[in-house]
Amino acid sequence: MSIIFEKSVTGRRGVSLPACDVPPASGIPGPCLREEAAELCELSELDVVRHFTALSRLNFGIDTGFYPLGSCTMKFNPRVSERIAGLEGFAQLHPFLPQLRSGGMLAQGALQLLYELERVLCEIAGMKAFTLQPLAGAHGELTGMMLIAAYHRAKGNRKHVVLIPDEAHGTNPSSAGITGYTTQAVPTDPVSGMLDLVALESMLNDDTAAIMLTNPNTLGIFNSEIERVVEMAHRYDAQVYYDGANLNAIMGKFRPGDAGIDVMHINVHKTFATPHGGGGPGAGPVGVREHLVPFLPISRIQKRQDNTYVLDYDQPQSIGYVAPFYGNFSILVRAYAYILLNGGRGLIDVSENAVLNANYVMHALKGRYELPYDRPCMHECVFSASRQAEYGVHATDIAKALIDRGYHPPTVYFPLIVKEAMMVEPTETESKETLDGFIAAMLEIADEVEQAPESFADRPRLAPVCRPDEVQAARAMDVCFNG
Repeated sequence: MSIIFEKSVTGRRGVSLPACDVPPASGIPGPCLREEAAELCELSELDVVRHFTALSRLNFGIDTGFYPLGSCTMKFNPRVSERIAGLEGFAQLHPFLPQLRSGGMLAQGALQLLYELERVLCEIAGMKAFTLQPLAGAHGELTGMMLIAAYHRAKGNRKHVVLIPDEAHGTNPSSAGITGYTTQAVPTDPVSGMLDLVALESMLNDDTAAIMLTNPNTLGIFNSEIERVVEMAHRYDAQVYYDGANLNAIMGKFRPGDAGIDVMHINVHKTFATPHGGGGPGAGPVGVREHLVPFLPISRIQKRQDNTYVLDYDQPQSIGYVAPFYGNFSILVRAYAYILLNGGRGLIDVSENAVLNANYVMHALKGRYELPYDRPCMHECVFSASRQAEYGVHATDIAKALIDRGYHPPTVYFPLIVKEAMMVEPTETESKETLDGFIAAMLEIADEVEQAPESFADRPRLAPVCRPDEVQAARAMDVCFNG
């Protein structure tokens, strides 16, 4: 597809303006004046509308096709949540509005929504309190590690090591490192796909500040020994951080706080349905058990005896602000609406159907694609393209071939502990018919690998951009138009 400058036609105009009746500006220094007219494209209004409409059709999103991107929970976003977030009282609310004011109160509705969302998240996660400030999952991780660091400082603990499973999200070690900790990887048991408890026991000591867990983990496996892990950590006063990115699998089935988890974040933009492709928007509220409440970011929303709400800044042990104002407010409105619309039983249905769909895909494909951990999965399953690699076709080639069949590829090459990994997360919102179509495409690709492996070298063939040199594109980006 041509870029808009290539479509320019000299002399063509989208709008005609009358002759200027204002004298030219004077006093502008000579070097600041153009010697030639700006090189703008010359097109009609219709040309411009058609160009950008055509560009929009090239976008792939959950509204246009199946998006089984593992670990991302790319589910359908109910339009009613969008309407609620767009209500004038929310969308037009200026963050500088005072919460209380003589003669009336402003922003009370927003404060009430945030307060009630905190309480609902506490009930879902089994935690004592939440902060809604963090603006993304990784930001929530960082906030959680800052809370753990504040806890150890307050106790005079000189701990400096954080233990992280080798299958963890890559942001886990980053968050711990930014907080000032040294990280050590704990291996995964090659049989169970869970944390190796023998290795963990040997690594725990008085220097351990925390363990960072994801449960279900990135292999899609629920760690049934979670309470034992927590007990082992607490023996050394190490805190247990819980990466809640995979909460979509366990709502109503397991509450991390009930297992003794000390701090966790929730990706509400994943679990509670917010459009978040392309890097945002997001929100990563952080929940804590009672002993970490004093360290939560300011301000804290408090409900007063007269049923009004106020922001409390009198928290002397707080780690301070981690984001301006109340966090990513419109995302939190969507999450609150989604939770209320589903209700308790509905959230359980969400998780049950997400797990059912993932297991359906896993059982349908495990005969043709290697399944490193052949056991029931949770919300996602991880295959390996190692069988296909024997024919010279790798996970990335399979991903490219799926594009030609109208499907967004799954996550590939993650988690790192699985060679040629392909992580599939169908979510609960996809129908059996959609899953059957995806399964059929994957089986066709498996057949084609065995029959014509050389045909994968130039996939995809039907996409606007087919087979770029991805390494070169990253190292030598050219984002300028040179005429």
